[in-house]
Amino acid sequence: MSTTTTAVEIDGLKSRLKETWMAGDYDRFSRYMEQGARVFYEQLDIPAGCQLLDVACGSGQVALWAARDGVNATGVDIAPNLIERAKARAKAEGLNARFIEGDAEALPFEDASFDVVTSLVGAMFAPRPDVVARELLRVCSPGGTISMGNWTREGFVGQMFKTFAKFIAPSGMPAPVLWGDEAVVRQRLGHGVSDLRMTRRLYDFTYPFPPAEVVEFFRQYYGPTNRAFGSLNESDGRQLREELEELWSAHNRAGDELTVVQAEYLEVMATRA
Repeated sequence: MSTTTTAVEIDGLKSRLKETWMAGDYDRFSRYMEQGARVFYEQLDIPAGCQLLDVACGSGQVALWAARDGVNATGVDIAPNLIERAKARAKAEGLNARFIEGDAEALPFEDASFDVVTSLVGAMFAPRPDVVARELLRVCSPGGTISMGNWTREGFVGQMFKTFAKFIAPSGMPAPVLWGDEAVVRQRLGHGVSDLRMTRRLYDFTYPFPPAEVVEFFRQYYGPTNRAFGSLNESDGRQLREELEELWSAHNRAGDELTVVQAEYLEVMATRA
């Protein structure tokens, strides 16, 4: 993003991002991603009683897994409807988890407030990655852990983004998948950490319906896909749907009536200096 971007332009972009993530029904969408969130969370091996912050938490997947293990979990997200869903889920289970509306680029917490700071395919979508990196480092206590899961350019989700890019004008933001590039992550976080380990892992997308229905599911419930289709004319929308169905079908590891696709992400594990 240009260094000459004005505060008014940033505010307008943030407003559009909030509307995007509030569109559809991310809580319903994310239920099919919960096992992948659990795999990501379990890599952290966090002792009970620790203070965890999940940045761009959606409807609470990682924070809720942590709270179930006795971790003092906090989630923050730009979309107020998702925060309300996360609160309702925590209350229904009687979990010690709090959820707060907030911006990954201006986290509403004191310095060094958390032992563990996570973000699973969330903070990577904020428009100013260098600001996000500073905030992740700022709120993490010295010796604490910063962990991210970020889609890679080469993986399935990166290919899906590339398909969208044929139909949707670029936002002017740095590509979110740059957070899935080891050299870029080292540049953004390296100065503030004493140890930085990165591993490419696979996230299983598993749906009990065929690829064409998966594309429709994304269109209805995943905010960015919902808004993308809404911005296209009928012809372009039909072409986009066909290309997405072809992509999902080509990568489907299950039969005709089920969909199982593996999407590569970069697991980032850093120790705050």
